[in-house]
Amino acid sequence: MCNNAGMAELSITDHARDIAGMTYVYPVLSRRAQGVSVGVNLNPNNACNWRCIYCQVPGLSRGGPPPIDLALLEDELRHMLAAVVHGDWLARHAPEGMRRVNDVALSGNGEPTTAPEFPQVVALIGRVLGEFGLLGHIKLVLITNGSQMERPRVQTGVRAMADLNGEVWFKLDRATRSGIERINDAHVDPQHHYRRLELCARLCPTWIQTCMFALDGAPPEEDEIAAYLDLLARAVREGVPLKGVLLYGLARPSLQPEAPRLAALPAAWLTALARRIEALGLAVRVHP
Repeated sequence: MCNNAGMAELSITDHARDIAGMTYVYPVLSRRAQGVSVGVNLNPNNACNWRCIYCQVPGLSRGGPPPIDLALLEDELRHMLAAVVHGDWLARHAPEGMRRVNDVALSGNGEPTTAPEFPQVVALIGRVLGEFGLLGHIKLVLITNGSQMERPRVQTGVRAMADLNGEVWFKLDRATRSGIERINDAHVDPQHHYRRLELCARLCPTWIQTCMFALDGAPPEEDEIAAYLDLLARAVREGVPLKGVLLYGLARPSLQPEAPRLAALPAAWLTALARRIEALGLAVRVHP
């Protein structure tokens, strides 16, 4: 099941979802987590309801996932964790200094919460983590664009995550309609998205995740940055219980048509923005 005999050492620049030869489960080296993240891909058909222009998914299409084979997913997760926890998988595939399992992450090639089986997936992950004695010792992370947060089934799953040492990484790249449409190719009311963020943070520990990069040779405009900071300031003012902001740049090339227009920003630019966020009273982790 865990077909990784020919796997090379993991790299932060390659997050291929089929690296272990499984349908749903894949290991990645996470620069944000500084260790190995065991990914759970609920969108193996490469379909998403957003289309972020920095997305690294090949052949990305609009839509949702196919029905999830819960039994297969559970079997794959159990085999992957057995290789990591009881075998020499980390020594063979992770570089020194990053040979630890940090989390199980619901991420993948599309928006994971569009899967109707999302709450059942959270429950089975909790069950398998318990079998390996990992419950409460590693994180269960949901990486989401937050677009489905109003749905009761999604709230059920997110609420359950809070009892499984879970946390949510909630996408907020821009805070204007035009900015969200340009970067995420989604028609979203920023105030509506703010309410989703607030709801999420009250259900489960939540980090905002923000990707910043140069587009057509220029960093984000100051009015976009100001709108983003205003939204964060509102969250602080209104007591939204955020963990902080994960601020990151481009580490892997986009596979979208806009790829030639994108470039990484200097680390100093990201650090300067982080200082402005910290001045609002929020913790920041920077990953250039």
